[in-house]
Amino acid sequence: MTPTLLLAVHGTRDPRGTAAARALARRVAHRTGAPVRLGFADVRGPDVGEAAAAIDGPIVVVPAFLAAGYHVGVDIPAQLERAGRADALLTSALGGDDLLIAAAAHRLHQAGWRPGDAVVLAAAGSSDSGALDQVADAAGRLGRVLGTRVPAGYITTATPSVPDAVARARRHPGQRVAIASWLLAPGLFHRRLAQAGADLVAAPLCPDDGVVAAVAARYHAAALTTAAT
Repeated sequence: MTPTLLLAVHGTRDPRGTAAARALARRVAHRTGAPVRLGFADVRGPDVGEAAAAIDGPIVVVPAFLAAGYHVGVDIPAQLERAGRADALLTSALGGDDLLIAAAAHRLHQAGWRPGDAVVLAAAGSSDSGALDQVADAAGRLGRVLGTRVPAGYITTATPSVPDAVARARRHPGQRVAIASWLLAPGLFHRRLAQAGADLVAAPLCPDDGVVAAVAARYHAAALTTAAT
C-alpha cells in the first residue's frame, strides 16, 4: 500500500503563508504521485495528529521545517502519539539539504544580489542549540556557494538579531547588504525583514523547485523503508 505523505508545516495566520503551504502540497503530490495531506504544527488546524488520525494505512510525515527544533523534535511526535498514530514514519527536517541551499542562492540572485554585496542569512530563531547549529551550517554552506562569508541573523529568540547582523555586515558606507531568507513561506517573520536595514531582501524559499524536490526525496526514501518492513 502506498504510504500517504503528510506534509507538516508550522502554520501561520497570514493567508499567503497558508496558500504557499497548500501550493507546496499540490506540487509534491504531482511530483511523487502519492496521496498528500497537510497538517499544521502550530497556530491553525488541523494539527499534524488530527490530520494523521484521518488517514488510513501507512503514513510518512515530512516536516517542512528548516531546522529540527522543538516542533520537529517534540511537538509533532507528541501530536502523532496523542492521535494514536505513533506508527507514522517521521523524516528529518529539510534544512540540511543542498537543494535548499541552492534555492536560497537562487532567491538571492532573483532579488538583485551581485558579487561584492554582503549577505546575511535570516532565520526564524530557536532556543534549541542544535537548531541554531543547523542554521549556522546552512549559512556556511550558502557562503561557499556565493564565494563570500555569510553570517546568520535571527528574527526572534536567538542572537544576533537580523538588524544587528546586517549592521555588522556593512563594512563601509557604500557597502550593499542583502538578506537571504531562510524561511519557507511569507508571513510575519518575512515582513519584519523589510525593517532590518538591508538594501535588498530575498523572497522566501517556496515555491522554488528545490523545496519540492527535497520533500519528495525524503518521502521516497522513507517509503522504501516502509515497504521493506
